Amino acid sequence: MKPTRWAAGGALACLAGVGAFLGIAYRSGLPTVPTPKASDFPAELVSRGAALATVGDCIVCHTADGGVAYAGGRALATPFGTLYSTNITPDPQTGIGGWSKEAFKRAMRDGVSRDGRHLYPALPYDHYRRVHDGDLDAIYAFLMTRPAASAPAKANDLLFPLGFRPLLAGWKLLFLHQEEFTPRPDRDAEWNRGAYLAEGLGHCSGCHSPRNLAGAEETGSSAYSGGVAEGWVAPALNGASPAAVPWTADSLFTYLRTGVDGRHGAAAGPMGPVVHGLSRAPEADVRAIATYIASLSADRAAPKAPSPPDRAAEAAKANPAGASLFAGACAGCHDGGAPMMTQGRPGLSTVTALQLDQPDNAIRAILQGIHPPTGPAGPTMPPFAASLTDAQIADLAAYLRSRFSNRPAWTSLATAAATVRKEESQP
Repeated sequence: MKPTRWAAGGALACLAGVGAFLGIAYRSGLPTVPTPKASDFPAELVSRGAALATVGDCIVCHTADGGVAYAGGRALATPFGTLYSTNITPDPQTGIGGWSKEAFKRAMRDGVSRDGRHLYPALPYDHYRRVHDGDLDAIYAFLMTRPAASAPAKANDLLFPLGFRPLLAGWKLLFLHQEEFTPRPDRDAEWNRGAYLAEGLGHCSGCHSPRNLAGAEETGSSAYSGGVAEGWVAPALNGASPAAVPWTADSLFTYLRTGVDGRHGAAAGPMGPVVHGLSRAPEADVRAIATYIASLSADRAAPKAPSPPDRAAEAAKANPAGASLFAGACAGCHDGGAPMMTQGRPGLSTVTALQLDQPDNAIRAILQGIHPPTGPAGPTMPPFAASLTDAQIADLAAYLRSRFSNRPAWTSLATAAATVRKEESQP
């Protein structure tokens, strides 16, 4: 009888565990409300919400390419499959028009939809938990005054069994413990404002920190030590920053506001939309973010070399094919004395992409080019995907690394170029 008793005890324990899990996983739905009228919200509140939503990049994730603003449908690639952003316009059937403020705040802080479904942490509610109540009210007011658009949600395409949303309750139990932001008394008002925006709505560490196997950010000493965003390397922003020249609050402000800084490079990949938003955000908020982010690497040692390298002769000798490609495709803009170099554009010896351990960002910039994130006056570079083979991109990248960096040579560049090109060709 003893084995039977053990089996019975095990079954009861399993049932108890399932019951406890379901108790944690279950979230009740909240009632729908009549869609608020735009006139229900003070203009000042809507304006503040617009500024906060800009810092949070809401429009970027919740707008499909060529789609209606905030109507969702953008594909968000993750290691676990593809998620599609949802409609956050005030359409009552397919958007959030029937959501109360309480339902909106629950989604932002707890990752639970109005109907009680758990939301995937592609919505960075682990950061939004830090946002103050009044600011969430302002964002709600802003969204509820956008034009309503009918746009049903697209079905996600996730690895089995991750489509079973109650599993997210376990993820939250492990990783969703953040609290509302509290200012640090040993820091001034600008630093605290920057920390509040960067750690909350800006969710900067969401890209610039590594993630564990469950997709949660690694915190503590690993925070801001570098991550990946849409295939691009998001460089470390702490003392491990690979920048050839240390960032300052002023250089970060210039970069975040215009998309280019003369000692670091131009915004590309996912940073393009971020800069586009911050170029329209309140200047004081962008300065505060720059002050906070600069403080993360303030104790970084100065570079050993008194000036950035440019070893043209050595690099050409080591990689003549790359030198020839550079002369034909790049020198007109990037060589010494080129007109662009006298217009505040960065020299390649200080471009962070050439200082990274991985060649991905340099290869992606060559393939895709760089598009001005802040309008026609912003930084731009033509794409070379159609004119250079993978082998040529490998030769060019090897030459650039050798000429403009003191770092070890990149390896397997042709394979890396082929891999990146394949990723770029996928929808």
